[in-house]
Amino acid sequence: MRYFFALILALGYTSKTISQEEQILVQCDPITGLCEIPDFEATEKDIVWNDDEELFYIGDPMCSWCWGISPQINALERYATQEQIKFNLLMGGLRPGGGQDWSKSFKRFLEHHWHQVNKTSGQPFDFSIFKKDEFNYDTEPACRAVITVRTIAPDKTLTFYELVQYYFYVESKDPKQLDFYKVICEKLDIDYQTFSDTFNSESMKLATQNDFIKSRELGVRGFPSIIYRHKDQLYTIASGYTEFEDLKAVIQKLKSKND
Repeated sequence: MRYFFALILALGYTSKTISQEEQILVQCDPITGLCEIPDFEATEKDIVWNDDEELFYIGDPMCSWCWGISPQINALERYATQEQIKFNLLMGGLRPGGGQDWSKSFKRFLEHHWHQVNKTSGQPFDFSIFKKDEFNYDTEPACRAVITVRTIAPDKTLTFYELVQYYFYVESKDPKQLDFYKVICEKLDIDYQTFSDTFNSESMKLATQNDFIKSRELGVRGFPSIIYRHKDQLYTIASGYTEFEDLKAVIQKLKSKND
């Protein structure tokens, strides 16, 4: 249950990990397993709900703790299907546009952090990306790719998301390159030309921005985050790395409370 207590801590405690040599724009907490949104500002907006209950998983394919939690999310999605709870995958946009200098200190920061995620979650990592002379850690294209598949093949969205993570973290491929997605589309029997045309469309770029906005409207401050909604009440059941059994226990407690 140690990750359950990490969840509780995440609600009231933030410890930013920052390089002493320069400011690191991607902030991740090794205790809670939360990667924070830079320059986050909460917004409020009335949202119309269509179902009595649903789950929102808000992540980013290039958020390392989102890769770490991936098996737990997979189990959560199966549980939601079993319980007939709508499961929503939203892209939060950890670093849209990138902008962090690919410096030695930033690479050391990331490599150390990836080792922490590996140790906690057991998820595999390849570290050859740190041998690159240049790399822009822009997460918008990867988020847009997931939203593209959510649009053209919604039943394959979570699997696509997981494969994007795999090819980035384990194969050290670059999600900013369009041909990165070709092998994933082939694996999932998604027409690559349809994917490419949709991915490059202005409407999909707008849809991606809308996901970023919606995540903030839900009050999300970092990834991975999981929200359970019952009627008009929102409950943050995870803000950082959390095991599936702890997520399930919280959902069942909330369902029992509200039924």
